[in-house]
Amino acid sequence: MPETTGPLPEVLRDPCELRRRLDAARAGGRRVAFVPTMGALHAGHLELVRHARELADVVVVSIFVNPTQFGPREDLASYPRDLQTDLRLLAGLADLVLAPGVEAVYPPGHATTIHVAGLTEGLCGASRPGHFDGVATVVAKLFSMVGPCSAVFGRKDFQQLQVVRRMTVDLDLPVTVVGRPTVREPDGLAMSSRNRHLTPEERRRATALVEGLRAAAAAFAAGERSVAVLDGLVRAQLEGRVDGIDYVFVGNPETLQPFAGPVPPGGTMLAAVAVRVGRTRLIDNTELGAEDLVVPAGGHSPGTQD
Repeated sequence: MPETTGPLPEVLRDPCELRRRLDAARAGGRRVAFVPTMGALHAGHLELVRHARELADVVVVSIFVNPTQFGPREDLASYPRDLQTDLRLLAGLADLVLAPGVEAVYPPGHATTIHVAGLTEGLCGASRPGHFDGVATVVAKLFSMVGPCSAVFGRKDFQQLQVVRRMTVDLDLPVTVVGRPTVREPDGLAMSSRNRHLTPEERRRATALVEGLRAAAAAFAAGERSVAVLDGLVRAQLEGRVDGIDYVFVGNPETLQPFAGPVPPGGTMLAAVAVRVGRTRLIDNTELGAEDLVVPAGGHSPGTQD
């Protein structure tokens, strides 16, 4: 991926210094936009930062690998960290980068965790207990460090987006949460830092995720509303091509629960998947009736990311 051009963003390690800078900017009438990341930036992240630039005068990106959202058998130790490369990619796009140490975010004696009930038990939450508590807690802390702003997230992590939205409303945080479409590779695979772990053969098989979602999207556009049929169309593409299916979900995009009755006229449905290809866990989703995934193989759609 080519690096962007322009001045490198300033790196701040101290959250209190960041807040002082941003409070001064807001006092001067400048708007602030924020993009939280764990680094290992790719084109999906950069699309979020570009959109943040459209929303505000000052753009802040956080780079923090949050230990509280990783389970005991997950990839915290091996998660890629390359701050200098990330900064070069952000050149000309972001003004400030918050890159705190773990103790700046979780000081000694830290004892508070945020739990968002209902939205966190299913989908990825079922196989990653505690994950979304870690996400909600660190995002709330980052929002406090940044202060009033627009915060831009990608829709690839749709469950995370809904958890953050709910938390922000419930805690009356002065943040406008903005969701952006998923950025895809030319073969349709959703961009993710985890894609780099795929072998070429695994990468070819991984396109089953988007092909399954496209099949469901095409059927929904043609009038299909049966959850069982839409679920089956997704699974038909996955089976025999991925090494394990964590879940296929078709249901309510607001509650992340099955619909209690028929889909309301004009309503949408969320189709979401999580699978393992080789040793890599991949997720993807589309909101049926709200996004266009019925595009030729090899097409490119705009928009996010982890």
